[in-house]
Amino acid sequence: MTLPAATETPYIPKRHVHLDFHTGPHVPDVGRDFDPVTFAKTFQEAGVDSVTVFGKCHHGHLYFDTDHPARHPGLSPDLDLLGEQINALRAVGIKAPIYLSVQCDEYAADTHPEWIALHPDLRQVKRSDSALEPGWQILDMSSPYQDYLADQLDQVLRRYAPVDGIFLDMCWDQPSASQWALRGMRTRGFDPQDELDRARYARLVAREYMTRYRDMIRAAQGRSQPASIFFNSRPRILVGDEGHLVTHQEVEALPTGGWGYSYTPYIARFVRAHGQPVFGMTGRFHKSWGDNAALKPAAALKYECCQLLSLGMGVSTGDLLHPRGATNQTTYQLIGDVYRHLAACEPFTDGTRVVSEVALLVNPDRRPGHTPHREIDDSAVGAIRTLQQCRQQFDVVSPQMDLTAYRVVIVPESTVVDEELRGRLATYVDGGGGLVLVGSSAVGADGEPLLPEQAITVEGDSPYTHTCVRLGDKLRGCTPDFDTVVYERGLRIKPAGADVLAHVVEPYFERTWEHFSGHSYTPPDRVSDYAAITQNGSVVTIALPWFEAFGRHANVPYREIFGAVLARLLPDPLLRAGGPTHLETSVQEGRDGTTVVHLLSYLPSRQGTLDLVTDPFPLVDVPVAVRRDAAPTSVTLQPDGTPLDHAYRDGYVHTRVTVLDGHALLVIT
Repeated sequence: MTLPAATETPYIPKRHVHLDFHTGPHVPDVGRDFDPVTFAKTFQEAGVDSVTVFGKCHHGHLYFDTDHPARHPGLSPDLDLLGEQINALRAVGIKAPIYLSVQCDEYAADTHPEWIALHPDLRQVKRSDSALEPGWQILDMSSPYQDYLADQLDQVLRRYAPVDGIFLDMCWDQPSASQWALRGMRTRGFDPQDELDRARYARLVAREYMTRYRDMIRAAQGRSQPASIFFNSRPRILVGDEGHLVTHQEVEALPTGGWGYSYTPYIARFVRAHGQPVFGMTGRFHKSWGDNAALKPAAALKYECCQLLSLGMGVSTGDLLHPRGATNQTTYQLIGDVYRHLAACEPFTDGTRVVSEVALLVNPDRRPGHTPHREIDDSAVGAIRTLQQCRQQFDVVSPQMDLTAYRVVIVPESTVVDEELRGRLATYVDGGGGLVLVGSSAVGADGEPLLPEQAITVEGDSPYTHTCVRLGDKLRGCTPDFDTVVYERGLRIKPAGADVLAHVVEPYFERTWEHFSGHSYTPPDRVSDYAAITQNGSVVTIALPWFEAFGRHANVPYREIFGAVLARLLPDPLLRAGGPTHLETSVQEGRDGTTVVHLLSYLPSRQGTLDLVTDPFPLVDVPVAVRRDAAPTSVTLQPDGTPLDHAYRDGYVHTRVTVLDGHALLVIT
C-alpha cells in the first residue's frame, strides 16, 4: 500500500485528537464499520489538524497488515486499519502520528509471562490487586520484551515511513526483580537488594530503550525531515534531563481523571519554561480514559482547551474510537465547537510568546523511584492558586534556569535550597531582583538565614503547631483587622535590621491531651517578639509555610496578605484586573508589539467525587489595566472583534470587558 508522503516537519499540533483504541481480543468485529471518507471528514469538519492513530494497544494487539501473531483476531484479514486511517487523514491534510503501547502488552504478558516485571517478593507487577481482577500486566523492559517491541516498531516504520510521528506510551521507570533485571543490575554494579538501586537501574533501562527507539525512528526517516517522537508517562519534572530524547513535550492531564484542575497550570508553566514546543492533553470523557460512553459538559471541554491555549500550548483532546471503527458524531460536535473557537482565536495568538515577570522556583524530586507525574504537593497548589488569583504573570522554574529575566523570584517552602542555589539567589538579589523566601526556604542547611540581605535572626522552629498573624502598619488594610491563624508550624525569626510587616501572636500554650483548651487549638494570647513577615530592601521573608497552608485550607487572608506583600516588590504588575477571584489571566506578546490578554472565567465545583465545570461564569463590566510603554491604536475583544473604549494613563491601558461565554482575548495594538 502506497501512502501519501509524510509532512515535512515534525507535527506540533494546534488542535489534536488522541484517539484511544484499547480493544480486547474477545471483541469480534474490529473495524467493521470503518469508512475512510467518513472517518477523515469527521475530523476535518471538527477543525482537527492531527490525530494519533493506533498501531498497537495496551492489549498488545496490532491493527495493521502483518503476519505477527499479535494482530487483533477480530480485525478482518483484508483490513489494514492503521494504514487506511493514515491514508484517509493525510488525504485531507491531517497529520497522523502512530501510537504504540510500551510497558502494557497483555498479549506478550500472556504468551511470555517470564517477561512480566516482578516485585521483590516475586509477585507480578499488575494494575490490579488480584490475578483474578482485570488490570494491565506490566512488562519488564530489561527482558527480551524490549527486542519484541523493537521488532513491532520496525514493522511500523518499514511499512509507513516516513511517518508523521511516533507516540510511545506507558514509559515510566519500572523497577523489577525478574531474572533479566537481576542480571542487568549485577552487570551494571547495582545492588538488587537496595530499593534505590532498583529504581536507578529502572531509570537507566528506560533511558536506554528510549534512546534505542528514538534512533530507530530517526534512521527510518532517512533523508526526510524527522518525525515527531514522544515517550509518554515520564515524570514531567525530567523535561530538562530527557528533552533530547523527544521532539516536543506533551502534558497529559485530564482534570476529572485524577489530575485535578491545579495540575495543568503548574506543570504547563514548568514544562514550557524549558523551551521545547508543548501541547497539553485533556479528554472528552466525563471521568477518565476508558469512560467511553460518557461525555463531559461542553463548558468543561472549552475551559480546559482554552486554558491550554492561554498557557501558550497546543491543544489535544482524548477520545476513544469504537471497536467497529466508526467515529461518533455527537463527540465531534462537542470537540468541533471548541476547536472552532480555538481556530477563531489563533490569528491573534499565533506567533505570540507568553510574558512572565514572576518566577516560582521549585526543585521537585528528580531521584529515581520518584515519579509524581500526576501529583503536586500542597505547597505547589497553594502557590499556583495564590498567584493566579492575584493576577500575576508567572513561570514555574527549576534551580538551573536563568532567573535574570524575572522581576521577582518566589521560593516556596517545599523548595530545598542547596549551596549552589543559595549563591545564585544572592547574585540575583545583588542584581536588583526581588526575592520572597517562604517557610523553610528562608533558612540554609546551617540553620542560619539563607542570605544576609534578609536582615533577620533565626531561632529554630516554633514550639507551636498553630500561631496567628497580626499585620503591621505597612500591610494593614489588605484584610479585615483580625488576627489570622496559620494552621502549620513555622519558624521563629526576629528582625535584625529588617522591617516587620506582620507579627506572630502566640497561643497561651500548646494544646495537648493533658493540657488543652477549646475544640481545636489554644486561643492566641499576645503579640510575641517574633516576626511572621519581614522585608529588607528587595528581600521578603515569610516565616510560615504560607503556600502549604493556603493549598490545604484555602483561608482567604493568606492570599490577600501575600498579594499585598508582593505589591511591595512589584508595585506596577503587568496586569491588573477586577472580577471574580477565579478569573484566570494570561498575557502574550506578538512580534509586532501586539498584547493579547486571555480572560478565562469558569468555576469548577465539587459534585459527587469530581470537580466539574458545567457553565461559564459571566464577566460583566470588569475593569482591566495592562502595562504598556505607549498609548494603543486599538483595543478590541476577540474573536468577536468588539471595539472597546479605553484610556491610557500612568503607563497602563485601561478598559472594561464583558465576557459571557467563558473565554475571550483582549487584543491591544
